[in-house]
Amino acid sequence: MSSPQPNLPLEMRPDHPEPARPSRQTLMWETLVSAGLIVVGLGMAIGAVDIPSEAGYGGVGANFLPWVVSIMLVICGAVLLWHARTGGYRSMEEVAGDEQPDWMGFVWVSAGLLLNAALIEHMGFILSCALTYLLAVQGLKRAYGKPHDTWISDALTGMVIAAPVYWLFTKFLAINLPGLTSTGWL
Repeated sequence: MSSPQPNLPLEMRPDHPEPARPSRQTLMWETLVSAGLIVVGLGMAIGAVDIPSEAGYGGVGANFLPWVVSIMLVICGAVLLWHARTGGYRSMEEVAGDEQPDWMGFVWVSAGLLLNAALIEHMGFILSCALTYLLAVQGLKRAYGKPHDTWISDALTGMVIAAPVYWLFTKFLAINLPGLTSTGWL
């Protein structure tokens, strides 16, 4: 059986119930996330000012990508802020279960990022990125309540991902990344 008004979006059909309005706390968090995204974009733009703009191999300077990312972050943050202030983020699925953030997952992912920054000069690009991948995957698995006994396969997968990236950057783009050996593979 078809709907009496098949061309109308689902939420505009008379037989569709009114969507639930987000709580005041949810709207506050959505506003804070949106404003935070704008602040991050503006911070990147401030940092991009100091990057030299001389054109390189592709005809664009080193500051091109940071400017693109910062502009897109500000635009996305502004759109999300508009949504948050006019009724909440649209078309979000209802979350089943606990709505509280999983702080341990956040700690695992953050530890991976911070350890990468601290150890990349000492361990080399491939091993530090593999460690970052390992810790991030472990944190995400724990946050979703999945088995997290895959340390070895996660570490190997991290190396399989990081090694070609290292090779492409050092061999094709001539960008010096920290390595452990002079051969260019670790």
